[in-house]
Amino acid sequence: MKAPRSLREALRQEVADWRLWLTRAVVVGAAVVAGLTVVGFTWLAETAADYFDVLWGWAWWAPLLCAPACAAAVVWCTRRFAPGAAGSGIPQVMATLEKEVGDAERGLFVSLRLSVAKILLTSAGLLGGLSLGREGPSVQIAAGIMLQARRFMHFAFPDGKAPVGVHGLLVAGGAAGIAAAFNTPLGGVMFAIEELARAPERRSSGLIIAAIVLAGLVAVSAHGNGAYFGVIHAPAPGLGLLLPGLLLAVLAGIAGGLFSRLLIASLSGQGKDRFSRLRARRPVLFAAGCGLAVAAIGVVTAGATFGSGYGTTRIMVEGTGAMPQAYALFKFLATWLTTWSGVPAGIFAPSLAIGAALGNDVALLLYGAQMPALIALGMVGFLAAATQAPLTSFIIVMEMVDGHAMVLSLMACALVSYAVARAISPPLYETLAGFQLARLPAQDAQPEQDAGGEAAGERPVEQAGAK
Repeated sequence: MKAPRSLREALRQEVADWRLWLTRAVVVGAAVVAGLTVVGFTWLAETAADYFDVLWGWAWWAPLLCAPACAAAVVWCTRRFAPGAAGSGIPQVMATLEKEVGDAERGLFVSLRLSVAKILLTSAGLLGGLSLGREGPSVQIAAGIMLQARRFMHFAFPDGKAPVGVHGLLVAGGAAGIAAAFNTPLGGVMFAIEELARAPERRSSGLIIAAIVLAGLVAVSAHGNGAYFGVIHAPAPGLGLLLPGLLLAVLAGIAGGLFSRLLIASLSGQGKDRFSRLRARRPVLFAAGCGLAVAAIGVVTAGATFGSGYGTTRIMVEGTGAMPQAYALFKFLATWLTTWSGVPAGIFAPSLAIGAALGNDVALLLYGAQMPALIALGMVGFLAAATQAPLTSFIIVMEMVDGHAMVLSLMACALVSYAVARAISPPLYETLAGFQLARLPAQDAQPEQDAGGEAAGERPVEQAGAK
């Protein structure tokens, strides 16, 4: 065993190694740029949603024209110019972390060009009133920004042995996107641990976490220190919340599991029904049909299901208004149709809206009892079930709750809903990441064997015709 370094030697190496300080400066600088980019994306997305609200206020029938047109245009542009920008963005980042993806294929899933395309296309979807979130897209956007840091580190480490590798930059970028989008740095750190960092680099874990927190602080500086969806003022839970909370956790788990399973079946491209065949043959026409259906649902619900669900969620959280009957079901359908259409779209914000509505409905069945607490439980339960990321869901919702009285209740609800959803559906993002890997070009040549007898190169991946 090597003898431990003396304090003087450790300090000398720490200060004298300019390459180490360059790496830190580059990663920190990229984190700031990623945070600012997500802040700018937030502004653009919210501005687009505001313009849609103006259009909706001008004429009730306007969304019936605007939504199909925007959906068709966005899908055409996505397929024509940026196929890797389709969908949430989280599966793309997860796919990039797999061993099958080398330097040459990485641009299929994460790049600066895809980040720019994701910003514009997701905002265009909100301009059409489609039911989508910007949190998942923020993961891909920030990952694409952070990945550019590798170009600058190459000057100091031309051999490619920089202290922070591609894996660390992708993890930091993806988690920074969540931190900046939700205004919750702690949620970003937990997302990195739970969803992205399957083989974390211990040497640079502190720098990665620092980058995540810094990107989150940039968003806090821009948006203030308040919770993005408002603050839930819930009293301390008692025994009276036990049975309603358990019922809601199971209900949210079933609904979230079905939602996840439905998305996987719809996006797999293997459906034999007429709609799946239409989606495969005429994707732009299919997207227009989905947009028309989303618009019709929005008109029926007096506009409640349009957009990300931020406004309706905030209304329920703050208790300043009532939702239409069956809002949870309508938002469920609108979000599924939006995602199925093929536009770049996240599900975090719509999932929180659906969960809040489930909690609100259960509270109304109990004559309004424990409504703030049940809304919080519904949000964490459905999000944990749909994404199968209970710890991230718990952290995000916990930061909305005024006080720590509900911490254990939220954690228990997340775990119960997650367990129920696991029995219904495979993990959503992990499965969708597998679909993304099918976009890798097939390798016809047999890889050569290295000195150890194992294939040197990447495992061939069958071409699945993924859109």
